[in-house]
Amino acid sequence: MRSVDPKRSRLRMVREQLESRGITDAGVLDAMARVPRHLFVQEALRAQAYEDTSLPIGYGQTISQPYIVALMSQYLEVQKGARVLEIGTGSGYQAAVLAGMGCTVFTLERVRELHQNAVHLFRHMGLSGVHPERRDGTLGMPEAAPFDRIIVTAGGPEVPSPLVDQLDEGGILLIPVGGKRRAQRLVRVRKENGRTFREELDSVVFVDLVGSHGW
Repeated sequence: MRSVDPKRSRLRMVREQLESRGITDAGVLDAMARVPRHLFVQEALRAQAYEDTSLPIGYGQTISQPYIVALMSQYLEVQKGARVLEIGTGSGYQAAVLAGMGCTVFTLERVRELHQNAVHLFRHMGLSGVHPERRDGTLGMPEAAPFDRIIVTAGGPEVPSPLVDQLDEGGILLIPVGGKRRAQRLVRVRKENGRTFREELDSVVFVDLVGSHGW
């Protein structure tokens, strides 16, 4: 990025795209002002890294627009020290934002190349609090459960039951759900006193959640 100052671009992104649209969580805003989003996009697209748009990252996947990343992070209501399971590592940006908020992140990706790219980038950035694995994310990560928070960054036809089972008491699961592909609503599931409570939030468009409990 020869002619663009990434730090200034991030601050402008936070002010014009996030704060102006109702993102108020200080932890989210601080993390997104610090995490270098341009490192998570293809080099040819880095000039667009801080624009309010999703961008292709190859293999039919995308990096979500900054506002959606911030919105989902805010809906998670995370506290520092939270153990978070992410389904769909993709570029690795969402995991990096959550790590920047003080979370320990276990992130799962099914596409080998994306997983390998993310592993390399996490190491390059020194993100020791992010633990990437390559596997079917819809089955979760039972050996590391329970999790305080679970975030799914792909849209599926239902809320995967293994993920609900791996959610800790008092936890929150956030996932795009819809009966049609590329048309979902964010669903937030809370677990309280052994029971789950579901609420529907914003309309969103995500790539397909693929796996045993996806498409």
